[in-house]
Amino acid sequence: MLTGKQKRFLRAKAHHLQPIFQVGKGGVNENMIKQIEEALEARELLKISVLQNCDEDKDEIAEMLKVGAKAELVQVIGNTIVLYKESRENKAIELP
Repeated sequence: MLTGKQKRFLRAKAHHLQPIFQVGKGGVNENMIKQIEEALEARELLKISVLQNCDEDKDEIAEMLKVGAKAELVQVIGNTIVLYKESRENKAIELP
């Protein structure tokens, strides 16, 4: 579980990132979750964009991705979700 200070730190780091994944009409599936897990292992911090044509609520999507990828939800702002998961091999982000 992340503290408020750690979330603030990660939000600042994520500000300059571009969304790597997009959730659209198809919603969240197993393949997407697997790819997000792999990307989190490589990068630790990810932005995911929820498109306008998505049928599900962005908060529900954020929860599904968080549980599926076993990651921490940093923030949901607008249609963008920010996830963090500490990497086992490529640890680059040192939390305060």
